[in-house]
Amino acid sequence: MFINGTVRQPRARSRLQRAWLTCIKQRWLLLMIVPAVATLVLFHYYPIYGLQIAFKNYNMGLGIWGSKWVGFKWFTSFLKSPYAPRLLRNTLLLGLYSLMWSFPLPIIFSIMVNELRSNKLKRSVQTISYLPHFISSVVVVGLVKELFASDGIVNAALTKAFHITPIMFFTMPSMFRSLFIGSGIWQEMGWSSIIFLAALTNVDVELYEAAYIDGATRWQRIKFITFPSILPTVTILLILNVGKMLSMDFQKVLLMYNEQIYETADIISTYTYREGIDRMRYSYSAAVDLFMSVVSFVFLIMTNTIVKRLSDNASSLW
Repeated sequence: MFINGTVRQPRARSRLQRAWLTCIKQRWLLLMIVPAVATLVLFHYYPIYGLQIAFKNYNMGLGIWGSKWVGFKWFTSFLKSPYAPRLLRNTLLLGLYSLMWSFPLPIIFSIMVNELRSNKLKRSVQTISYLPHFISSVVVVGLVKELFASDGIVNAALTKAFHITPIMFFTMPSMFRSLFIGSGIWQEMGWSSIIFLAALTNVDVELYEAAYIDGATRWQRIKFITFPSILPTVTILLILNVGKMLSMDFQKVLLMYNEQIYETADIISTYTYREGIDRMRYSYSAAVDLFMSVVSFVFLIMTNTIVKRLSDNASSLW
């Protein structure tokens, strides 16, 4: 077709048409991700519908829609509860201490493994460090209880070395956080180092060679080449870890704590378990959990904002 002496080109396909054709071409690849998407929708997005019971006086007979709206009654009730200060303190401190110890150690461990000269030794160390991750929390808590029991290996060694009476570790509130965080480090340090080891493989070897020729020591190469190279990865993971700082391993805490150490061991997750499952206060426990989720989201936003302002070169989530 000619217009003003020029040939009119066929109208380009719309964006929607191009997207549809791409989906047709990649239909087998898209089919492979259907189970993952279905799992995400079913277990992460669909339950959001049930959050409204935090604002209702939920009754199982009436259902979610039939239950009466009560607004922020349960949130106010929790904040006025005499248990709230203890629960908030324990949750924040346990999350903060876990972050302080559990986050930097995998970074240090990955750098140490990266500095090993022997590839065979490096692979052996990595494999051994990954193994505890595949042990369930139930087994880990059982091992810790056996080791630190009144007649366990630790007490036997202390009694023999210092001639002291056996220490009842699991009845001492002051020992709970150390046992929880220490066992968590042993279980997850190797597994958490995988992503840092992967980031270290992208460091240009020529930088190390140039630094070595210039007379840089091993410590200087780590300080000025290795760590700056993985800093974006460290920053992103730090932001994500702060966001989930209040979401401890609930199952592990539940297995380790008892009424004698509630002073330091009782956290939000265990409290909502007792209120929601044992006492069947579904609306109340949902409100408490939603409150902590909002606090975690605020921490995530604040951390991301601080990182962006501190350094223009540091990575952030958005």
